[in-house]
Amino acid sequence: MDPALAFPLLVALIGVALLFDFLNGLHDAANSIATIVSTRVLRPQYAVAWAAFFNFIAFLFFGLHVAETVGKGIVDASVIDPGVIFGALMGAISWNVITWMLGIPSSSSHALIGGLLGAGIAKAGVEAVVWNGVTKTTVAIFLSPTIGMFVALLLVLITSWFMRRTPANEADRRFRRMQMVSAALYSLGHGGNDAQKTMGIIAVLLFSQGMLGGTFYVPFWVVITCQAAMGLGTLMGGWRIVHTMGSKITRLTPAQGFCAETGGAIMLFSATWLGIPVSTTHTITGAIVGVGAARRATAVRWGVAGNIVIAWVVTLPAAALIGAAFYWLTLAF
Repeated sequence: MDPALAFPLLVALIGVALLFDFLNGLHDAANSIATIVSTRVLRPQYAVAWAAFFNFIAFLFFGLHVAETVGKGIVDASVIDPGVIFGALMGAISWNVITWMLGIPSSSSHALIGGLLGAGIAKAGVEAVVWNGVTKTTVAIFLSPTIGMFVALLLVLITSWFMRRTPANEADRRFRRMQMVSAALYSLGHGGNDAQKTMGIIAVLLFSQGMLGGTFYVPFWVVITCQAAMGLGTLMGGWRIVHTMGSKITRLTPAQGFCAETGGAIMLFSATWLGIPVSTTHTITGAIVGVGAARRATAVRWGVAGNIVIAWVVTLPAAALIGAAFYWLTLAF
């Protein structure tokens, strides 16, 4: 490629990656704030500011294991070029916009991974796939909501036992205060896991262009820029999905909101430290279903939950097909 064109193209792709990160924050704002809004602990505008702040500072608490998994653990780094990155990002962005318009809380994380797989396979075939990383991520699709559900269910049982002699009004006041903490923890987990996926994409793009030398790593300017983009996206909100997550699946009390957020945060913290790019959407949905089912099975609107599960299953292949199409489109130019 002409060097005169290479640098502007690199800058443009980094801009597209940051756009995805912004949309990720916008699309997944519901993950951080749906429960605290639905229980009326915070007004929506204050809730998004609370979530955005903790999204942004997440880099202070976690390593960059997820970024490394996405950067070199999904598709062989030697296959990556600007066309593959463009296909991956456009596959993820397109699917995010489609599901956002429909109010469906699909996974931005798996849309990005699907787009990357689709574009990578379109370029180099299935030999380009790093199966260890893909298997780990695919297993997490099923485990993250399941574990989130059972942890949240267990927390409901534990908190109910501890509060059994506390008057209802007093328990409600305590859980409203505690929900501020649990929402902050979940937002930290969201920012720590999700922003790192875009960091990995930008870092592997820089690596493919020889701008990181012979060693793959994530520059600090990439870390801080991705966290800022995600925090800004969260600040803008995603009200359609907030409504689905916060009220359509089940009605939440402050105690249930606390248990759902805490259960989700425990799952996200664990996955981030292990370098597993899980879906924050899957995790909090499982946790909300868990707290609803703890009350009674009929408290959960299983039809809504079922539609969300279908979206989860469709996300990876749909984003992969779109990513492959955009990669093939680059070959025409």
